[in-house]
Amino acid sequence: MHRLNAWLRRHPMVVDAAWALLLFAFGLLVAIEDSGSPEDPVSSWQHAVGIALAVVIPALMVVRRRWPNTVASVGLGLGLAQCLMGVNPGMSSIGYLVFTYTGAAFGSKWTSRLALAASLTAGPLTLLLISPENERSDALRALFLAGLLTTPFILCWAWGRLTRVRRAYLVELEDRAARLERERDAQSKVAVAAERARIARELHDVVAHNVSVMIVQADGAAYVLDNSPQQAKEALATIASTGRQALVEMRRLLGVLRTADTAEEYVPQPSVEELPELLEQVRSAGLPVDFDATGEVRELPRGVELTVYRIVQEALTNVRKHGGPGARARVAVDFRERDLEVLVEDNGRGSTAEQLAAGGTDGQGHGLIGMRERVGMVSGSLDVGPRPGGGFRIRAVLPLKAAK
Repeated sequence: MHRLNAWLRRHPMVVDAAWALLLFAFGLLVAIEDSGSPEDPVSSWQHAVGIALAVVIPALMVVRRRWPNTVASVGLGLGLAQCLMGVNPGMSSIGYLVFTYTGAAFGSKWTSRLALAASLTAGPLTLLLISPENERSDALRALFLAGLLTTPFILCWAWGRLTRVRRAYLVELEDRAARLERERDAQSKVAVAAERARIARELHDVVAHNVSVMIVQADGAAYVLDNSPQQAKEALATIASTGRQALVEMRRLLGVLRTADTAEEYVPQPSVEELPELLEQVRSAGLPVDFDATGEVRELPRGVELTVYRIVQEALTNVRKHGGPGARARVAVDFRERDLEVLVEDNGRGSTAEQLAAGGTDGQGHGLIGMRERVGMVSGSLDVGPRPGGGFRIRAVLPLKAAK
């Protein structure tokens, strides 16, 4: 039944044809049998007109949805002609109600107004056609009968208008749903683009850190190659290990960039537990680093863990770049009740104002921009600037849920 109903909705002319065929059968039967009586014979041409109407009106009903303006206009003309020729209404005259509904529901504005005007005059014209003259002399009775005959046409016209309004409302809902779907797709694309930009910053941090370590180790290996081959071998081993680690992370991030759906498809990212390994790598590159962890260590949200790791990684990379010879760094992580403080400071020569600006003229500030955005993503705060007494300091406060 559901499939049949859906098929009929897609083929409304079939339904109209079925009703038209039913009306044609009854209307033609009544028109043929209505040949008059000896007391009041019906002329032959009126009888022929009645039969013609019984054929034409159902035919118009079949095509009423395809050409509603034409069908409503022709139906009005047929009704006027029937009244002028004095042909009594028959079974086929029910089609005039259908034409009124069609003009109001599917026709243009002028067709709807024409159908309303025809509906208002249908009652008085029908009364003039079928009622005897002595009954029309009673004004009150005539007015009542005219209103009674007009009511079905007005109801059909109102039903047609309601159908038009409902159809327009459904079209508006469909348009709104399509618009919302397009907006959702656009927002998804924007989110994907933002995610890809974040991944690009991830790649910047990874490459900058590991390449700087490799360069320092390579310089050290070249320096001690003649005097201390064993140290040179250790430096080369560190270069190889760092290179492999950088390659793994680059493959990880580039693999995400190649996919169309980036959300929630990350492989495990670095966490706070890997900080000692990162610091050991930095120490092996020649930068002394002290590490302090205070407070009650507890599990952190995934985004906060990655943010802490990348802040420390980027900060130590900046120390190696700008700290100068003899620089020493200190990393402190403080687990507090409602937030987590990450402090990275050094006693080097610090950074210039240009490098602290958004990007800088040479792009040296890109890591700091990414750091600010990372902290902003977890609703934290970041303080970056010169350290009292010389050097540079990066302090980030990341909010956490209160401990139970």
